[in-house]
Amino acid sequence: MATRLPFTFSDSVAGYVTARTGGSADLTTLDGRRVTIHLTETTSAQHLRNLGQPYHDVTGRMRELLTPGRFVFCYGPVYSEEEGLHYQAAQLVFVNEDDGSWPFERSGWWTEQLRELATFYRRSQFGDGPVDFGDYRTVISGSGGKTDVQVQETDTISRLVYGMASTYLLTGDEDALAVADAGSQYLHDHMRFVDADEDVVYWYHGVEIAQGREHQLFASEFGDDYRAIPAYEQIYALVGLTQTYRVTGNPDYLADIEGTVRLFEKHFHDPKLGGYYSHIDPVTLSPYHESLGPNRARKNWNSVGDHAPAYLLNLFLATGEERHRRMLEHTFDMIVTHMPDRSSPFVQERFHADWTPDTEWGWQQDRAVVGHNLKIAWNLMRMQGTLPKREYLALAEHLGATMPEVGRDSRRGGWYDVVQRAAENGRHRFAWHDRKTWWQQEQAILAYLILAGGTGREDFLRHARESSAFYNSFFLDHDEGGVFFTVLAQGLPFLVGNERLKGSHAMAMYHKAELCYLAEIYTRLLINEEPLELYFRTHPHASFPGGRLRVSPDVFPAGRIVLDRVLIDGAPYDDFDAESMSIRLPDSGEELRIRARVRPAGR
Repeated sequence: MATRLPFTFSDSVAGYVTARTGGSADLTTLDGRRVTIHLTETTSAQHLRNLGQPYHDVTGRMRELLTPGRFVFCYGPVYSEEEGLHYQAAQLVFVNEDDGSWPFERSGWWTEQLRELATFYRRSQFGDGPVDFGDYRTVISGSGGKTDVQVQETDTISRLVYGMASTYLLTGDEDALAVADAGSQYLHDHMRFVDADEDVVYWYHGVEIAQGREHQLFASEFGDDYRAIPAYEQIYALVGLTQTYRVTGNPDYLADIEGTVRLFEKHFHDPKLGGYYSHIDPVTLSPYHESLGPNRARKNWNSVGDHAPAYLLNLFLATGEERHRRMLEHTFDMIVTHMPDRSSPFVQERFHADWTPDTEWGWQQDRAVVGHNLKIAWNLMRMQGTLPKREYLALAEHLGATMPEVGRDSRRGGWYDVVQRAAENGRHRFAWHDRKTWWQQEQAILAYLILAGGTGREDFLRHARESSAFYNSFFLDHDEGGVFFTVLAQGLPFLVGNERLKGSHAMAMYHKAELCYLAEIYTRLLINEEPLELYFRTHPHASFPGGRLRVSPDVFPAGRIVLDRVLIDGAPYDDFDAESMSIRLPDSGEELRIRARVRPAGR
């Protein structure tokens, strides 16, 4: 009589090796549970690798590598039997090294990943030839090929520009800066509308290319924001311009940025109750117009909180202007005042004009986006670096301590997407699925790196390492290049619909480049306490306040890092201030190539 096969399902598990006996090993998962994985004659094993690195097979050594303290991902069939679950190891990924070190904490790991991403997007959009943004396309296939969709969205161009400018800042790659500069100029020439009467700048949703002619799309074409001007589209139009301005000081880019800031202050800002409205009508520029429907007189996380990471912190870094610091302070004061909720571990994200929570809006309802909570923690720590407040640090640490239990996959690793804000039977249920998106992993990595660097807490550093391990193990596309949009809970790529794409309304180069840029900076300067070199190439008529190039790579507490060496066109240059990390530029009227080294103070 035939014996039926046992019930199984395929799954992954992540944990630290505690013991190995013969053909099995015990792991302790991220939340302290004990599981046993069983090796077979067909188990394969590899070591974690970066983008651009070849497959690193360690199958022949896997038993000797299963030593206590090793962090491992295991994937394979799971047998459900009376005595519990049995994990059969089909594939293993070994993350940390023999000495316990983590590969993504080596100097240059994130920089090399950023370089590979820049190569992928440069080739996808322009091939190996000249850079012509007239050929830019928003939608890019999973393999990097262009599609027939002819719309050029302003925000996705801006996000590509950010990635290329950040690549130049870390590597000095001239081709990357050429792409960033060409893209910034294209935004200036094709995507910008100047209202001379109002003295503001605002940005088209995009341009549709048809039969060789451009058709400007004034209002948003995206479903949530259809026929409105959403704040977040105006915010992200500045992300690339601002990063490129930091590198070059181009006065045209600064004028565009400042004109858009005036738009925010004149038409999005609520002068009575504070914060910024989420949408305005494209004709009246009013947040109260009936045409806005469910977006009428609303505020949300994006319209208030996204100013800081997208452009405003970088604008403050580049200019040192007190008015930009005050705008930052206002946005963070609104976050700590209105978004925390004692009835839920998650913040509130959508509001009516009077800051009453809106728990009935569209797809969000009373749901939490895990990544937004992590993003708040990350950016509160950045703001703490320039304007320390007890409230900022308290909320950042609270979210950092709370989120792993309610937003992280404690058995497989990685961070979830959208969950119910209110718990049911002690559990925050998934809104739709248990998949994991790339940008939410970014928020976790950066939040816990800066929390670890700012507080010295070992639990925050552990969360940063475990989050980095999941991202680098499962989101890097070693076959086609770039980064996957979404993976299943187990870490397998989810290649369905728009989530199979490498370029879309929702995905360009920004978040993955921001992760590489800032993870390299935080790891070098906060975790390893090592020096870091940055590259600038200033415009012949560079416009920096006071004629000073400010080179701090991100916002750090006063005295935490210093500038200790400057080269201009390859020659040593001494007219700089180490503490403010600013360089008085010579009045040459020419482009200047500047190389600046910053280091932790006292090192």
